[in-house]
Amino acid sequence: MTNVSIKQLAVQLGGQQIISELDLDIAAGEFLVLLGPSGCGKSTLLHSIAGLIDIHAGKIEIAGHDVSHAEPSERQIGMVFQSYALYPNMTVEKNMSFGLRISGLPKAEISRRIEKVAGMLQLDALLDRKPAQLSGGQRQRVAIGRALVREASVFLFDEPLSNLDAKLRTELRRELKLLHQNLAATMIYVTHDQVEAMTLATRIVVMRAGKIQQIGRPAEVYARPANLFVAGFLGAPAMNFIEGQLHAGSQFTSAALNVTCTGYQFDDASMPQSPVARRVVLGMRPEHLSIAENGAYEGVVNLVEPMGNHQVLWLKIAGQLLSCIAHGERQFRIDETVRFDIAMQQSLLFDADSGNRL
Repeated sequence: MTNVSIKQLAVQLGGQQIISELDLDIAAGEFLVLLGPSGCGKSTLLHSIAGLIDIHAGKIEIAGHDVSHAEPSERQIGMVFQSYALYPNMTVEKNMSFGLRISGLPKAEISRRIEKVAGMLQLDALLDRKPAQLSGGQRQRVAIGRALVREASVFLFDEPLSNLDAKLRTELRRELKLLHQNLAATMIYVTHDQVEAMTLATRIVVMRAGKIQQIGRPAEVYARPANLFVAGFLGAPAMNFIEGQLHAGSQFTSAALNVTCTGYQFDDASMPQSPVARRVVLGMRPEHLSIAENGAYEGVVNLVEPMGNHQVLWLKIAGQLLSCIAHGERQFRIDETVRFDIAMQQSLLFDADSGNRL
């Protein structure tokens, strides 16, 4: 297993600064997911680690060796791209072994690696087929297998599941997680899909505009987002936000709600005692709003989204829409008035100016 260390990395493309002064340490055997919207720099960072993009400043180390300006072939990496990039005239076996044959590896060793990886990825029966005879999921397995047979130190994945349909994405996501468990290899994975990030990662790196917003375990990033961007990016439906003021004694007031933030754990212990009212944003996950007959708050049903084992209710409160998760078999009508409670212990407060969690 191999660690990766990035220090003060800067990348420019076309004269534009894409990444600047970025620091990131990836532990050996970790499954690290780079998550963020399109254009945030996550693929640029991955390609920099792979050596596919020249860096402007900083250092990249793999297993303690400086590879900042080394050729991709010298970095001991295996990479899987969004597109399968398979040779259409070659069989699965030839596609997977192409790089090994070019490097002059003995035939017996090539056969051993192909047999091992084909077994792991359920490709044994497909080795003599050509890409045109494979499904999308099978082609991506071949692309993954081509990276694995290199027996590299680090595996890099650039949105490998984005071209697949929902069912195949779910299946391959599960297989990638099992693959990591079996190999215990260092994997760095780029995606804009929060479900992939939450289910695959040992740690998530949330990026925005070339900078890291937060690093942490999936549950930690979801429950304690560092700022409004992270809070709004993770979660489906997204977190509810209400702007208001925080007064002494942890009293939050707005046109929609008047709440005492009982049990809220402030990062700054002096915050609840501050005599000065502060502009804040109250953040509430949809699952922390619960329909209750005698609930403390009242809203009007604006939209109902059936989701199988639950419903997403959109409630209108003082001109603002809040999403709420409703379980059970109760049927809701549009324009129906319902009462609900808020689990304030799980809710979050953010500074309205900086966006940082309080």
